[in-house]
Amino acid sequence: MSQAEQEFRTQPTVADPVPLGLAALAVTLFLFSAKNAGWTDGTDAWLGYALAFGGLVQLLAGMWEFRNRDVFWATAFSSYGAFWLGLGLYVVLLAGATDPADQANDLGWIMLAFAILNAYLLLLSTQINQAVLAIFVSLEATLIILFIGNLTTTETTIQIGGYIGVLTALCAWYASAATLLNAMLRQPALTLGKPVLTGLLPHNPNRP
Repeated sequence: MSQAEQEFRTQPTVADPVPLGLAALAVTLFLFSAKNAGWTDGTDAWLGYALAFGGLVQLLAGMWEFRNRDVFWATAFSSYGAFWLGLGLYVVLLAGATDPADQANDLGWIMLAFAILNAYLLLLSTQINQAVLAIFVSLEATLIILFIGNLTTTETTIQIGGYIGVLTALCAWYASAATLLNAMLRQPALTLGKPVLTGLLPHNPNRP
């Protein structure tokens, strides 16, 4: 087999799933945060999208990133896909049968667990670009504030977490749109920024 044939056969067979994964995060987090901020009058519009878009689609994006051998996004998308699936299933199966105080306590510890996971993803995102770093910094703040708000059952703190969650969703939407446009144009049309720290991970300027 010639070298050209080997290179052709080893090329990725799937498109870049990063724009899709970030869009799934943005949409679901926006709906969830709108409820936490008190904008949706207590409705659970986010729940179906947590299971379908934020959960299933983001999990699939993570699996496709395993195919692309991108361990960062494979871990991030798979983990947050599981986060939304787990949170959605908790609300559907358990929340209605538990005391509101116990439910808030449960949600608080869930947020803390993912804040710990997100902390090392945040550190690694410093090697990617500023747009991705903005997502994980604001997401870390969202998770920590929601942990505090749920554990202390403080509505104002949960609302603040909702506002920061909306900001996180906007950051994810921008990175999704920029990555999609850059991939379609095959050039960096929308900036994603440079890595804050360099030298540890390879960098592709057309995608996060």
